[in-house]
Amino acid sequence: MYPDLSQIRAARQRLGDLVRETPVWHWQGPDLAAAVGEDTTVLLKLELFQYTGSFKPRGALTVMLNLAETELARGVTAVSAGNHAIAVAFAAHLLGTTAKVVMPKTANPARVARSQAYGAQVELVDNVQDAFARVQQIQDEEGRIFVHPFEGPLTTLGTATVGLEFALQAPNLDAVIIPIGGGGLCAGMACAFKQIQPACRVIGVEPAGADSMARSFAAGTPQGIDKVRTIADSLGAPYALPYSFEMCRTFVDDLVLIDDPAMQRAMGLLFDSMKLAVEPAGAAATAALCGPLRQALAGKRVGVIVCGANIDLATFVQQSLSSLPGR
Repeated sequence: MYPDLSQIRAARQRLGDLVRETPVWHWQGPDLAAAVGEDTTVLLKLELFQYTGSFKPRGALTVMLNLAETELARGVTAVSAGNHAIAVAFAAHLLGTTAKVVMPKTANPARVARSQAYGAQVELVDNVQDAFARVQQIQDEEGRIFVHPFEGPLTTLGTATVGLEFALQAPNLDAVIIPIGGGGLCAGMACAFKQIQPACRVIGVEPAGADSMARSFAAGTPQGIDKVRTIADSLGAPYALPYSFEMCRTFVDDLVLIDDPAMQRAMGLLFDSMKLAVEPAGAAATAALCGPLRQALAGKRVGVIVCGANIDLATFVQQSLSSLPGR
């Protein structure tokens, strides 16, 4: 069963000042007009300004605030390429417990360092599949509570608070574009939007190299991929899972795929026009608007979420410039 508006509002009230109500910005300018058309209105939900630099604390805190005192005292564990690890470490610090997070060795060192700065113990393993196996061991051996990066009613209830805010801040949208990794963000946001703005078209966007939700939509059941093949590691979930899949299937109208160069170009556009240095996942919704959705949404009033910006300077420069001619 999906959360209704009263439950989403209650969840946002409970989060209180532990998370920020991030702003919405009417994006304008010649660079944007050239990319999406002069008559398209673009409203950005700037969730990159959330504590920890992404939307992830909303879900992590919602899960952890619902733990019994004895459960919270045992500590938490998580698996993540970065943003969720940082958020769980942040939430554990706020709530007075400990976190042990497992990350793939390919994780950006800056994200590892940020997780450690919030007090988390970090273990590095070879890949995401190994990370999930190691987290299971930690649960069994240490009794820590697993805070899932995208699956489950409480995680989705937390991400629904992003949709609640956005739908109230930007009324009468024709469409909203939401990135999909495991699907937790999209599931929650879509659920809130369809209850507040039922006529708004909800469009999910996935990297072509991590298309587990697109495969799941096609098959009618949750599907996985053999390997993540995208620079957008924050969107690199190895599989879809039942709860977030069913929520997305219920509330998402369309799903489009984008490639890595499209995200890189969108990173450059957001930097040049908005002066925002975002990670590839944070540019995914913009990339979809500038690419496969440009004609379909021309002249429409469109909401776009900028969901994260945990990227170091050197990586940002390399990724945002590498798609330009001559590089």
